[in-house]
Amino acid sequence: MTIRHVVTWKLAAEDAEVRAAQAAEVARRLNALDGVVPQLLSISAGANVAYAATNWDVTLVADFDSVAAIDEYQVHPAHEEVAVYIRSVVASRVAVDFEL
Repeated sequence: MTIRHVVTWKLAAEDAEVRAAQAAEVARRLNALDGVVPQLLSISAGANVAYAATNWDVTLVADFDSVAAIDEYQVHPAHEEVAVYIRSVVASRVAVDFEL
């Protein structure tokens, strides 16, 4: 069974240029986990490119073998380092995990 982990963030910065730069940095840092965190089957993160007034700022889509693998990913040191940065710029987070 494969679990798809989808997370979307709204960033806290009010300035659109700052928010866009931070969203790009979040995506860059998340994508850099590919090949570093062994539990990741696939990962894709990207900053929003349309409808900035209504859309959220950045999204992650990652696939795992199990919920247990997601739990292991969450505490991997490389992910924890990225999470520190994300928490420093985020206002809100939503997530869903579902079977493929």
